[in-house]
Amino acid sequence: MPLRHLLLALAVVAIWGTNFVVIKIALLHLPPLLFAALRFSLALLPAVFFLPRPAVSWRNLATYGVLIGVGQFGFLYIAIKGHISPGLASLVVQTQVFFTIALAMRIAGERVQPFQWVALALAVAGIAVIGSHTDGVTTPLGVALVLVAALGWAGANIVCRYAGRVNMLAYVVWSSAFAVPPLLALSLLIEGSTAVWQGVHDASLATWAAVLWQSVGNTLFGFAAWGWLLARHPAATITPMALLVPVFGMGASALMLAEPLPPWKLLAAALVLCGLALNLLWPRLRAAALAL
Repeated sequence: MPLRHLLLALAVVAIWGTNFVVIKIALLHLPPLLFAALRFSLALLPAVFFLPRPAVSWRNLATYGVLIGVGQFGFLYIAIKGHISPGLASLVVQTQVFFTIALAMRIAGERVQPFQWVALALAVAGIAVIGSHTDGVTTPLGVALVLVAALGWAGANIVCRYAGRVNMLAYVVWSSAFAVPPLLALSLLIEGSTAVWQGVHDASLATWAAVLWQSVGNTLFGFAAWGWLLARHPAATITPMALLVPVFGMGASALMLAEPLPPWKLLAAALVLCGLALNLLWPRLRAAALAL
């Protein structure tokens, strides 16, 4: 891989990882569901006027939009709003890998391989370490909410798989049209019109910059650059880079928000990351060993 491509991949995972700190900044003023609605509104407009609709059904786009909008980011934002630290959220949400495997096994009848059970056991052990050390910053409710967000992400992965080979940037943009209405409705219903108005009124320049970064940097640039890299390099070369997302997430939270990194948190991160790495890299390593 050329150096400039490697640097681009690192830039994308750095943006995706540090994004959890950006979320925390926006949530200082905005209610979480309103924040999610604004994020997907800016991802939708004006990009939808410049990208052709992917050749998939409206039902597929709608299902993906609701799962990724309400299921993933709605619950994730609620969790980070006082229930879990951004660094740990960036780690726990990666369990979407194992939820995706479970859903694929349930829906498509895929078989779980022995190495995947080992990988799952490592990740579960890591989550158990987090669950046994919850405090005033990270609570059992926060861990549960992020796990629900990971499940929503996994469901969106399955829906996306049925969409086939599509332009992911256009797919995300067009599906955002179905994420915004339920998020706005839930925001008004749960958070209330007073909180919505107060959040918009109190939002600072930093708040709006965080919302814009979520939409343009994290979504539009991130998906466009990642798709560009996947079109030019084997998936086995690019996808392992995603393992760095929680590394950047926890590192940025420690540096920018002074989130402590005690030994138990590092142990939990090591267990989850080892599980993710085993699930992702074992088939490739086994194939290389058999070729020797």
